[in-house]
Amino acid sequence: MYTPMVFERYERKYLLSPSAKDAVLQAMEGRMEIDMYGRTTIRNIYFDTDGYDLIRRSLSGPEYKEKLRIRSYRQVGDKDDVFVELKKKYKGIVYKRRIEVPAFQAMDWLLAGGEKPDISTASEQANFRQIRDEIDYFLRRYERSGMGPKVFLSYEREAYAPVKGSKEDIRITFDTNILARGKDLLLSSPAYGDPVLDQGLTIMEVKVPRDGAIPMWLARTLSENGIVKSSFSKYGKYYMETAGARQKIIGTLFREDIPELDMKGELLYV
Repeated sequence: MYTPMVFERYERKYLLSPSAKDAVLQAMEGRMEIDMYGRTTIRNIYFDTDGYDLIRRSLSGPEYKEKLRIRSYRQVGDKDDVFVELKKKYKGIVYKRRIEVPAFQAMDWLLAGGEKPDISTASEQANFRQIRDEIDYFLRRYERSGMGPKVFLSYEREAYAPVKGSKEDIRITFDTNILARGKDLLLSSPAYGDPVLDQGLTIMEVKVPRDGAIPMWLARTLSENGIVKSSFSKYGKYYMETAGARQKIIGTLFREDIPELDMKGELLYV
């Protein structure tokens, strides 16, 4: 099964009540179906600096934001493959680049400063070395700021794609049971932690190409049910309730030593 490694698209998030989710699912009938990934438990390890510079910048609402994470779609062992993902957002467009490598190799590279993985020890992937080098550059740029794993975040996801024969280019996902923790930061560990969402709520993400638009049937459903776009961040919500709250108390929330970004240089691959 082919797994994309490069994404360029618009992603819109919505916070749904149970009744709002039912309305969307009803509108999707005959138009969307569970995709080939089905229902999965997604596990992520988010990387950040010791001062949580990445998530703090993201929460300030800039035109440009970035994040680094390791992701798996199940509980993994050391030799199982995981995705190392560099995700950036610029003027509303999401650019995601990732490579697939064994978990032990990803952890040695990202946590212990080990050698960069090579194509000889990973499945054949388009642009593997280029993406790997971009991730490695990102790590080195923040090395003095204590870049490392900070949060384990998991959630149950249902992913939908257009029914066979449809000309629409859209993907819709529903995330529930969002849990986060700041310890035991291993993808080989069970999914557990503090709830990030109130019980019964769902995060819906609508993903379309950068030159695409939300279908009329979905736009109408959102409007009729008063469903509006949200800037909700799973990692951001957990940060604000834990590390962010502590930083605010000790007066370090607005540190001024966040590394400057070279916007043009960062987006050369777009």
